[in-house]
Amino acid sequence: MLAKSDERLFLSALIVLGLILFGFFVLANTGLLGLALESDRSMISWLILILYGLATAHWLMRARLLDNEFALCLAAEASDPQPTSDANADSSLVSFFLNNETASAMDRQQLLETLGDELSNKHAAGHFVADLLLKLGLTGTVIGFILMLLPIGEIEQFDPSLMQQLLSAMSGGMAVALYTTLAGLVTSTLLKMQYYLLDSALANLINRLALLGSGTASGAAHKAP
Repeated sequence: MLAKSDERLFLSALIVLGLILFGFFVLANTGLLGLALESDRSMISWLILILYGLATAHWLMRARLLDNEFALCLAAEASDPQPTSDANADSSLVSFFLNNETASAMDRQQLLETLGDELSNKHAAGHFVADLLLKLGLTGTVIGFILMLLPIGEIEQFDPSLMQQLLSAMSGGMAVALYTTLAGLVTSTLLKMQYYLLDSALANLINRLALLGSGTASGAAHKAP
């Protein structure tokens, strides 16, 4: 039987998500979020926020699935007579590893390495999106500077009456550069932190399975005639 206390990873993920949503709520309530989105003529900030939302949904789903794997490991450590009785155990990589008790120590080590690679590869998309968000922010910086410098290139003669329009156009381009850079930096940093939480939990899971596998192998060796 899986205890509810075993679901600490998913609860931690929900707490982190709640803090992030609260931060966005504060920005929206003060008008800063709306100002940033309205001032970005390139729409890159919208793209960054959409990608961040999709990546966060994937992160929350991975936290839930990894939490189920962790619960199976904890149940096996507690010598649960039916460690794979969970509804998701049939497709669980951890349950497959735990059920291969007759395999040799070398085979179990290779299986453990394959399991770690398989689970960590599922986090690769999140790390890719985190880097992509940062690059989108830098792309917005370049576009913003281009928009800021375009009005200067269109000046054919100096006219003081056009200076106000020129400064207004230049400030619009600077707003694009600054807001897209800020959006890319903030969302990329948040997403890296979120997936660091998953990577840390995965490393802990693999270490526990390694200890559990070595204990199972030594127990089988003592039972052998």
